[in-house]
Amino acid sequence: MSKIADKKKGLGKIFIYSFLGIASLLSLFPFYWMFVMASRPSAAYNSIPPTLTPGRLIVDNFQKVLNQIDFFQAMWNTFIICTVVTLVVLLISSLAGFAFAKFKFPGKNILFLAILLTMVIPPQLGLIPQYYLIANAGLLDTLTGVSILFFLNPLGIFLMRQYVSDAIPDELIEAAKLDGCSNFRIYRSIVLPIILPAFATLGIIVFTAVWGEFLWQFTVLRDPAKYTIQVALASLSNTHNIDFGMILSGVFWATVPLIIIFLFFNRLFISSITEGSVK
Repeated sequence: MSKIADKKKGLGKIFIYSFLGIASLLSLFPFYWMFVMASRPSAAYNSIPPTLTPGRLIVDNFQKVLNQIDFFQAMWNTFIICTVVTLVVLLISSLAGFAFAKFKFPGKNILFLAILLTMVIPPQLGLIPQYYLIANAGLLDTLTGVSILFFLNPLGIFLMRQYVSDAIPDELIEAAKLDGCSNFRIYRSIVLPIILPAFATLGIIVFTAVWGEFLWQFTVLRDPAKYTIQVALASLSNTHNIDFGMILSGVFWATVPLIIIFLFFNRLFISSITEGSVK
């Protein structure tokens, strides 16, 4: 019986690993295809059967991108916006999550519900009033005007509230208060070290979301020197003869920083996801 059970267990592992391997290949294929198209002439984009092997034009296509737009300035602008927004969101979300998880105050549940309800509102509905507010504040065509809209993140507040509720026992907070710690000292000395894995998860989510955002950036920015990478890449297609190899070359190199950031914070990201199962 033990041999049969071991055989079934081995077959189960083979099936799981095979499924995960196929799923991983399917997930990586779009990025690989983008790399292939970035190294091929524009005609390869519509070729039948599709081209699946890299070409030799990866440098030439990227040189075309550099001739059309200020690629590195756009990347720098995007990096500044994403970094500032991520840091501000982490600070606000962790403070708000700590307050919602461990403090009692009037209207707490109603306020938390109102924050969650904003997640179901399509961002396009707020585009006109948001543009009006930014214009009246004199922040049009500025990186500040692009960034400030993303400072309050309902998803971040929700994630932090759930993580703090599960990871930090009430007894630890009460013990710190008995020792004379202020609320901010508790947040700084106790809460922050414990929620670092959640910081990594939320940071990756926010950074990648802001990096890939286009509509608001396209609405606010007009000066090419202040373009983000998404707006700059969109300007490449403002011609009758679209060079897909050039465009996908720009998209490929604009994606590389996100992969590096994910790999850098990968361990903390996985730790945050698996912590509940470990407990």
